[in-house]
Amino acid sequence: MNTFKQHSILPGFNLALGFTLLYLSLIVLIPLSAAFIRTAELTWPEFWSIVTTPRVVASYRLTFGASFAAACVNVVFGLLVAWVLVRYHFPGKKLVDALVDLPFALPTAVAGIALTALYAGNGWIGQFLEPLGIKVAFTPIGIFVALTFIGLPFVVRTVQPVLEDIESELEEAAATLGANRWQTFTRVIFPVIFPALMTGFALAFARAIGEYGSVIFIAGNMPMISEITPLLIVTKLEQYDYAGATALSVVMLVISFILLLIINLLQWWSRRRSTIT
Repeated sequence: MNTFKQHSILPGFNLALGFTLLYLSLIVLIPLSAAFIRTAELTWPEFWSIVTTPRVVASYRLTFGASFAAACVNVVFGLLVAWVLVRYHFPGKKLVDALVDLPFALPTAVAGIALTALYAGNGWIGQFLEPLGIKVAFTPIGIFVALTFIGLPFVVRTVQPVLEDIESELEEAAATLGANRWQTFTRVIFPVIFPALMTGFALAFARAIGEYGSVIFIAGNMPMISEITPLLIVTKLEQYDYAGATALSVVMLVISFILLLIINLLQWWSRRRSTIT
């Protein structure tokens, strides 16, 4: 009996894989390895003294704390926005859908200037908040607002296609079996969209950690109060302290990689659990 080897519709796997690895190496691996190589010029006491100064530690706390808080808020409200866009029809829906992508297209510097103008003491919103004792611009709250603004589209655009693919028959079956709306959401819909929510959270969190342009305008950049780690890296570069800048970059890379790895493991666990059940 003659056997025929089944070829892929898109031939050239080895060549395509080679180009993929080459491209990733040039764009991702080599630049990242350069940061580690430059940091290796420092001795361990020098490296530790750079990355653990009180000013740097305060910037870590603010950068990761504000990024995490903004990503959590975007998960909640991003799900709400995606739900409204998928489940309801209303006048101006296409306009609202287009506005979601505005933070993608808007230059970060423009976003920072616009947010500062809104939330400053004499801004359209800030003039009503400051008499209540709520100061947004030039405080850590302003950083949180900016990171929430730039991270919302990541959650909406990740969850929206999953909601569109959920068949209405599943909800009808749950209602037929006696489930109320809350039980239908928590037991039928939420397990399906949870991996997408985690993906959106990871994307929003990763974007917020490295955000610079929109934050520096509204943050105030006061040491120990409203200074983010990317700003410290840029400051060291301007001072020609390349080893110090790469040291901070390596710390940011390692912490970000660990956090994203944990998020990816949670995604894998949720997908595996939903497949088994």
